[in-house]
Amino acid sequence: MDSAPPERDAALVAARQHFDGGDFFNDLARRVAIPTSSREPEHRPDLAAYLNAEIGPTLAALGYRWRCLDNPVIDGVPFLIAERHEDDALPTILTYGHGDTVPGMEGQWSAGRDPWTLSREGERWYGRGSADNKAQHSINLAAIGRTLETRGRLGFNSRILIETGEEVGSPGLREICQAETEHLRADLLLASDGPRFVRDHAMIVLGTRGVINIEFEVNLRAGAHHSGNWGGLLANAGVVLAHALASVVGPRGEILVSALKPAPLPESVRAALASCRFESCEDDPDIDADWADAQASAVEKLIAFNTFEILAFETGDPAKPANAIPPTARATGHLRFTVDSDPETFVPALRRHLDEHGFAAVTVRQAEMPIMRATRLDPAHPAARWAAASVARTCGHSPMVAPNAGGSLPNDVFAELLGMPTLWVPHSYGGCSQHAPDEHVLEPLLRQGLEIMTGLFWDLGESALAGEAPWLDAGRDPVRNPG
Repeated sequence: MDSAPPERDAALVAARQHFDGGDFFNDLARRVAIPTSSREPEHRPDLAAYLNAEIGPTLAALGYRWRCLDNPVIDGVPFLIAERHEDDALPTILTYGHGDTVPGMEGQWSAGRDPWTLSREGERWYGRGSADNKAQHSINLAAIGRTLETRGRLGFNSRILIETGEEVGSPGLREICQAETEHLRADLLLASDGPRFVRDHAMIVLGTRGVINIEFEVNLRAGAHHSGNWGGLLANAGVVLAHALASVVGPRGEILVSALKPAPLPESVRAALASCRFESCEDDPDIDADWADAQASAVEKLIAFNTFEILAFETGDPAKPANAIPPTARATGHLRFTVDSDPETFVPALRRHLDEHGFAAVTVRQAEMPIMRATRLDPAHPAARWAAASVARTCGHSPMVAPNAGGSLPNDVFAELLGMPTLWVPHSYGGCSQHAPDEHVLEPLLRQGLEIMTGLFWDLGESALAGEAPWLDAGRDPVRNPG
C-alpha cells in the first residue's frame, strides 16, 4: 500500500478536490450574483451585502474575526477587515481584494448571457467581476481554507482587507489604512489581480505602474461662427488643441516631452525583464510593433516605459457637425508611469512645455480621478526569490517574475504607507474581456491558481513555524503582537 503523501501534497490534493468537486464554482457563482457595480449608486447596498452576507461569514468559518467599516470619503462603499491571530511569535501576512465591479452592461453580452449569472461554457466561466476581482480573491480565500483543513493552522497570523471601491479609484483606502494601521500592518502583502503576460505560464508581479489622467482645454470665445463668413479670420480651437497634443506625443505614440519619460532601468530590473515575455491571446488585437519604440520588446514597453494615451477628444458636435468654427475643444490624456517618475511634476512640466511651444491658450490640469502611484519591489528581494521557488515547487516550472505590472492598483498604500514588500499572483489572462461584455475566467488557470496559492500559503506557514522566513524584508523585525 502506498504511503500517505507529504502534508504539502495533501494540501494540494485538497485544493484540487475543492475545485473539481464544484465547491469553488458554487462559491464564485454566489459572489458573481451580487451586482456590486460601484460606479452606479443604486448598487451601493449590494456592496455592503457582498461583505456582510458573503465574505464575512466565509471568513468567520475559517476562524477569522471580521468587521465592516464605513468609507470615510464616500457613502456606501465599505471596507472589510478580518484577522486570524495564531501566535504572537509568528509573522503576519496581509491579503487584499476588491469586491466591486464595473457596470454589468446588461444586454450587451453575447448569446443572451446575464452578467450576474456565472455560466460555464467549455473552459470559460462568464460573469461580471469573475476576472476582476471576485475569482482572484476567492482563490486566495479557498487556498487559506485548504491550508487550514490540512494542517489545522496557517502557521502565520493572517489579515485580510476587502474593499468595494477599487473601480472608482479606491476612495478612502488610504484613509482607512492610516486609521487602521495597527490592524493592517504586516510583513508581506500576498494578493491577486490582473492578467498573466502569457496565458499558460505562472507569474509573480512585484508592483504596478502608476496612472494619472490629465485634462486639456481650449476656450477661445463665446459661440461658434460660420466658417464661410469667418474662416481664416478666427482661430479654430480644435486645430489648436490637436497641434498642442501632437507636440506632446508623436505620430507613433512616442512621448516628446522629456519630463514625462522614465529614468534608465536599474540592472536588477533589466535582468528580470530578460526572462519575461508577452503573448497575445486569441481574439486580442494585433500588436503594432513600431508603436512607441520599434527597438523595444513588448514587455519592455508594457513594464519599463511611460506611455501617454489620448482617451478622448471633442470639439464642435461630433454627432451633428455644423459648418462653424468651434470656439472650444477638450481632451483627456492618460499617462501610465513607472516608479522612477514623480506624478506631481507632470502637469507643471506640461504647462511649461505648452508655453514654450506657443500654446498658452491651452489649459492643462489633473483630472478628478485620484492618482495611483507606481511601485516596484526589487526582483532581488528575498520575498520575490522565495515566492518564485514556491511557485516552481508547485507548477514544475519557474514563474515569470515581473518587476511591475503594466496596469495600476492602489499598491502604493501597501508598499509605502504600510511599508511592506508586495507580491501579486495573477489568476487571469489578457483576453478575459475585463471591463467589457463577456468578462470571463479560464477554468485551467483557476485550478492552477488554487494550487499555486495553496502552495504559497503552505510554504509561508512551514517556514514561519520552523523559525525560517526568507520572505521577510531583510533587516526588518517581523510584525508581532498584531492584536
